[in-house]
Amino acid sequence: MTGVPPARGTSRRWGKALLRLVFALALPAVLVAVWWAASAGSTNVYWPPLRTVFGVFPDVWTGERLRGDVLPSVLRLAAGYTAAAVAGVALGTVIGSRRRVRALCEPVLEFLRAVPPPVLVPVIMLFAGIGDTMKIAVIASGCVWPVLLNTVEGVRAVDPVLAETARSYGVTGVARLRDVVLRSASPQIFAGLRQALSIGIILMVISEMFAASNGLGFTIVQFQRGFAIPDMWTGILLLGLLGFLLSVLFGLAERRVLGWYHGLRASGRRSP
Repeated sequence: MTGVPPARGTSRRWGKALLRLVFALALPAVLVAVWWAASAGSTNVYWPPLRTVFGVFPDVWTGERLRGDVLPSVLRLAAGYTAAAVAGVALGTVIGSRRRVRALCEPVLEFLRAVPPPVLVPVIMLFAGIGDTMKIAVIASGCVWPVLLNTVEGVRAVDPVLAETARSYGVTGVARLRDVVLRSASPQIFAGLRQALSIGIILMVISEMFAASNGLGFTIVQFQRGFAIPDMWTGILLLGLLGFLLSVLFGLAERRVLGWYHGLRASGRRSP
């Protein structure tokens, strides 16, 4: 028998995972070190030393504040992002599969995509009020476009030979949609989902700056208005940590769902 022994294969996988972790943390560590050194002697009230920011962090972000501000923000982000993902994939599949529908919708999609989502906040407030529905709608309105457009292009790029082979073998209906169309388009769909995640975090903060009573964006603005500058910087750091954590979780999910795709790419690179 040939191949890599199980113990050696496991250690190799752990080694690769450790190497990815080192690469992921190397640049943030360097940036933090540079920030620490550059701000060490700062007397500017708007640019406090990083050690001061770290010192007040545990006092600012207590368990109560995490439950009262961070958790609502994450729940709104999850709701808006999920709604955008479902709508984007569903509409993108229909538009990408039907040439006439695509020709009809393309001008409208290009017009709506060009409108910055923050501009829509006052308009959405008129129809949805100032509660959580407005904030979720703002997040969804910005996240839907990367998912929708990438899904359209992914569905359009399905190999016609593969599609015809599936049809000749009687793979139609839901099975064709699941096993041929969506599977072939899934790498591009996940690219849109990754773009939408970063947009969603930005819109989460922006939506909470308008007529809000809790949330990360609301709290950061309150610190700024009260001239609690070190506390404001802790909110910005926490926002960055949240974005990093969500990116890591998304990467893990992507590697699990698209394991077949990454395996094909890896085998293609190894082939002569």
